[in-house]
Amino acid sequence: MPHYITQACIGVKDGSCVEVCPVDCIHPRKDEPEFASAEMLFIDPETCIDCGLCVDECPVNAIFNEDDLPDELEEFIARNAGYYQR
Repeated sequence: MPHYITQACIGVKDGSCVEVCPVDCIHPRKDEPEFASAEMLFIDPETCIDCGLCVDECPVNAIFNEDDLPDELEEFIARNAGYYQR
């Protein structure tokens, strides 16, 4: 099951999670043009290998495994996937 970045990342975009991801599935990175305009970071569910390294690095506890995602944050499954379908 992939991980998803949720509401707590909005406006924060710390980037600690990006640095520890072994498969480069979290975007936009600070060096990407769309970083400035993105409201949050997103995990590509097709690329995520469910290693969980990003969870411990997130300073705002915004990242959840799909199995642990609270019901009220389920909309972020589509938001993360949607970022990569553009």
